[in-house]
Amino acid sequence: MTTTLNPTPPAPPDTDERVARVGLLRRLVLRPEIGSLIGAVILFVLFAVSSTQFWSLAGISNWLDPASLFGIMAVAVAMLMIGGHFDLSAGVLTGTAGLATAVMTTQWGLNIWVALLVSLVVCLGVGFVNGYLVTRTGLPSFIITLATFLMLQGLNLAVTKLITGTVSVGGMAQVPFFESVRPLFASRINVFGVDFKIQIVWWVVIVAIGAWVLAKTRFGNWTFAVGGDPVASRNVGVPDKRTTITLFMGVGACAWLVGSLKLMEQTSVQTSQGFGEELIYIVAAVIGGCLLTGGYGSVIGAAIGALIFGMTSQGIVYAGLDSDWFKFFLGAMLLLAVLANQYVRRYAERSGR
Repeated sequence: MTTTLNPTPPAPPDTDERVARVGLLRRLVLRPEIGSLIGAVILFVLFAVSSTQFWSLAGISNWLDPASLFGIMAVAVAMLMIGGHFDLSAGVLTGTAGLATAVMTTQWGLNIWVALLVSLVVCLGVGFVNGYLVTRTGLPSFIITLATFLMLQGLNLAVTKLITGTVSVGGMAQVPFFESVRPLFASRINVFGVDFKIQIVWWVVIVAIGAWVLAKTRFGNWTFAVGGDPVASRNVGVPDKRTTITLFMGVGACAWLVGSLKLMEQTSVQTSQGFGEELIYIVAAVIGGCLLTGGYGSVIGAAIGALIFGMTSQGIVYAGLDSDWFKFFLGAMLLLAVLANQYVRRYAERSGR
């Protein structure tokens, strides 16, 4: 008699945590921009309830105006922060861009297109110097760019007064070929009878480019790697110095764009332009999910952070509140964002990410 033995079924393989499924809720919580998105929705609802004008087309146009300028710079600053650095000269550099173009055209008679190109080179040069000094000296970017901030602030004031005798430069509307430049930097798009400034389109384009670079390109991988662990990234062949310098030059390019947009819209520029705005750019990036330690963040979140500032700056007025509360809001949002980012980071570490 033959006895047939049933083979013992093999034990199921251990589940690899690297391929374990992550729930939808956990994926949403771990997204850098989720906190800023929730905050933006709450603020919109609060201000919309307090004033119907806030959510009208005219109201939306009003708060998209400052949000777009903050947002353009917030994208570049967010990418730099993801790469592990700060740029305290970003705000005053927007003033340098506008002053350079205005002086070269109104005082020296240079063609406006050439002046714009020269001012772009100047801003890129400032970014290059910042990045080069950071990578060359090993000093914190906070110190390097603080020095640049002070020097640019002094140059903007001293050089402008030396050339024009005043602290402002005007008369851009009378510059030859000004009308050929205006459609690119100061035109408006009419939507159902309400004008939206072209800078909003620039903002959307810059956000799209930044998001694509971070998510789909090798440079984006290098940015996260350099910000996360510079030594380890260098050991695996990431060009950390070139990446850092490029990120600083990106801040310079966006500063030129914002400075040019302001100049062509207002047709004049003050030597104090951009002073103090670097903090708003950094806070917008932090609210959007960027860690102060680098290696983590989102340009979409930074754009939402800028949108929050735009909504708040106008929403406070629509709600009939004192505009002085805006500064309090700035500090409170920074503190809350840092605490939230710290929680998300710890949660991500516990989740094995």
